Amino acid sequence: MAASLLLLFFIAAPLLSIFVNLFSAPGSSWSHLTENLLVGYLQNTLLLLAGVALSTFILGVSLAWIVTNYEFPFRKHFEWLLILPLGFPGYIMAYTYTGLLDYTGPLQTFLRNQFDIQVVGSIVDIMNLPGAVFILSITLFPYVYLLSRASFLQQSRTFQDAAALLGSSNWYSFTKVALPMARPAIVGGIALAAMEVLNDYGTVKYFGVGTFTTGIFRSWFSMGDVTTAIYLAAILMLLVFSILYLEVLQRGKRRFSPVNFINKPTTRQQLSKSKTWLLTATCFLVFLGSFFIPFLQILHWVWISYESSLNSGFYLLVLRSFGLAAGSGLAVALIAVVLLYSLRLSSFSWFRSLTKIGTIGYAIPGAVIAIGIMIPVLSLDRWVFADTGQLMLSGSVSVLLFAYVVRFMAVGYHPLDAGFQKSGIQVNEASRLLGHNSWKTLLKIELPLVRASFFSAILLVFVDVLKELPLTLILRPFNYHTLATKAFDMATNEMIAESANSALIIILTGIFPIIFLNRVIRKANM
Repeated sequence: MAASLLLLFFIAAPLLSIFVNLFSAPGSSWSHLTENLLVGYLQNTLLLLAGVALSTFILGVSLAWIVTNYEFPFRKHFEWLLILPLGFPGYIMAYTYTGLLDYTGPLQTFLRNQFDIQVVGSIVDIMNLPGAVFILSITLFPYVYLLSRASFLQQSRTFQDAAALLGSSNWYSFTKVALPMARPAIVGGIALAAMEVLNDYGTVKYFGVGTFTTGIFRSWFSMGDVTTAIYLAAILMLLVFSILYLEVLQRGKRRFSPVNFINKPTTRQQLSKSKTWLLTATCFLVFLGSFFIPFLQILHWVWISYESSLNSGFYLLVLRSFGLAAGSGLAVALIAVVLLYSLRLSSFSWFRSLTKIGTIGYAIPGAVIAIGIMIPVLSLDRWVFADTGQLMLSGSVSVLLFAYVVRFMAVGYHPLDAGFQKSGIQVNEASRLLGHNSWKTLLKIELPLVRASFFSAILLVFVDVLKELPLTLILRPFNYHTLATKAFDMATNEMIAESANSALIIILTGIFPIIFLNRVIRKANM
């Protein structure tokens, strides 16, 4: 347990660092920021949150209801195709759509060549706040879609049959029966999308939208004001905790599922031929806009730039990124095993509540975690290596690896938690009765039983680390690139076609766990 408590302390250290440094005096640029920029940061952040929440709700819930309750052509394919946008990081989608709509993009080129239609600038200017809402919505709506679909699949058909017998229409049954029962799942999906919005830096930076995340970067890098960055990070943390509190508050102690009730599986409704093809067209249009067309544009850019981009430097970049992601995944999985095994052996009820601290990092934006880590690391550097005058820890790969562990602990913790619960404590007790100590039981009995969960945790963390941007930009060593930072840097320097090579690897890597997740949902509800 001592090792677990020490690990939890280190994981919570970034948040404690920000809290402690709040008691220091404001930085020199704080007054300028509060007078000229803070209101804009708050307004843009709240509008971005509201816009994405509404859009993901409409897209995610409606699509989940369609594929769950109606039979139409290609429905089984759209079940998993509509999840694929999750593999598209927002910043990659941002510059892809900018390229699609630009003067030299395929749409304007087609209009000029075929119809001699000349457009000055972009067809639609999306490099603004509404454009950021659009980009983040089409990449994040699968969070709401996934959780809503799982909830609709688990609902008993009996309730809707009862509503139909009472004369209720399909719309009334949806709004008054199915939707309220799915509310926790829907709100949970919107909360996940909101966390990603607050973490986003690449999209809002590329579109020139000032938010708290861009403010943190500006205070840290442009103004050199650490305290102002801390104050902005604290406000952003307050927004995050407010969203989490509201999510818990709306759920309360109410039940949204029946108790001791025989579940009747959902039977999909058969509609007229014209209506079924209308549903197919709806799903197809969403898939086109949220994945297929941007993905084709990425492939086109790769085709015209791969000869100049695929060199030894690029292969080294891929190996470095994969090695960092794999190392982070392994570290997260090992720490999660230690925490969960200590929890299994502990007789203290408070320890379970304490372990939740280890999973809070996923809800905290990467820029906030980076600031919380950098402050104590800089102080430690100045104290330990004062004689050398060098910063040995700051900007090192080890600090970056530690930051990934803090940020993505929840991603690896929950699959392993499910694995430990499935194996049960009886196996551990039987091994201990046979004379084996706790560590031997863990190595010989527990770990082989949760092996699938262990590798799933590594895979999920691997994918998230590979596309993480704001945290990496702040904490990476000098002139050190990952696939994410390289793609972003090249895109911001107008080398969009060359950046597509890194972007394609990130997207393809993210698709595999998405397909795996869809299979898990289908098996769980068969």
